Amino acid sequence: MNSSVIGKFAEDAVNFLFHHFRGGFDAFSAALGAVVKLLEDGLGAIPFVAMLVILVAFALWRRGIVFSVFVGLALLAIHYMGLWTQTVSTLALVIAATFFSLIIGVPLGIWGARNKRVEMILRSLLDFMQTMPAFVYLIPAVILFGLGRVPAVIATVVFSMPPVVRLTTLGIRQVREELLEAGRSFGSTDAQLLWKIQLPNAMPSIMAGVNQTIMMALSMVVIASMIGAGGLGEYVLSGIQRLDIGIGFEGGLGVVLLAIVLDRLTESFGVKAKKKAKSVSRAPKTGASGAAHT
Repeated sequence: MNSSVIGKFAEDAVNFLFHHFRGGFDAFSAALGAVVKLLEDGLGAIPFVAMLVILVAFALWRRGIVFSVFVGLALLAIHYMGLWTQTVSTLALVIAATFFSLIIGVPLGIWGARNKRVEMILRSLLDFMQTMPAFVYLIPAVILFGLGRVPAVIATVVFSMPPVVRLTTLGIRQVREELLEAGRSFGSTDAQLLWKIQLPNAMPSIMAGVNQTIMMALSMVVIASMIGAGGLGEYVLSGIQRLDIGIGFEGGLGVVLLAIVLDRLTESFGVKAKKKAKSVSRAPKTGASGAAHT
């Protein structure tokens, strides 16, 4: 089956990048691969018991006793199934992809919130990124970066970045105008308005974006096992290839348990940010009324 003119254009574009910038892609791939390996080796060097204690204590601090018990049982179940090494590998990929998604996505969201034309362009681009089937991202990633963890991280970043961009823009745009007016009345610059009023009040929305980015990154990392990403996705893929229900179920259960732990923990930061945003939103109002009273 031959591709149409549009498909041929996309193919030629990827081939052009590969042939003319291959050295740059190789250098970037080596650097990113080193970062991911360092992260994976660092997490893997922590003994299971130490990681269990750390995560249970963290869950107790963030969500309480019930969730901390669930985290302990979930990690013990993963270890009992012999999937701890794969879980650490998947977690490293998710952390790396989420980090790069935030580094790129949050500034883009801020830019879009402050510039309507940029926001219009970003909206169209994000619609394209979110509706394109996830498997399609693997093709150019493999051509440009080969097989392994690096193309998996890059494809995951492209797939999982839209939520944090959208929700950062939305959060900043929803900051009440009277708060901005109060800040301007005290002589705040645009940078001060951004850092002291807009971002603190938009933090609940931004954290919701972080949460969704992590969940999408986890789902994409599993799909990326098809190009050698490893981790729990490779275990699930092995079950599919061998039609082994037991292996497939264990791998899927590991993904589900990891997803629930990550989801609830990141969600707790959003709840805290929401409470903090409410207190910040009252501060300018109190200051303004105090100044008027004086």
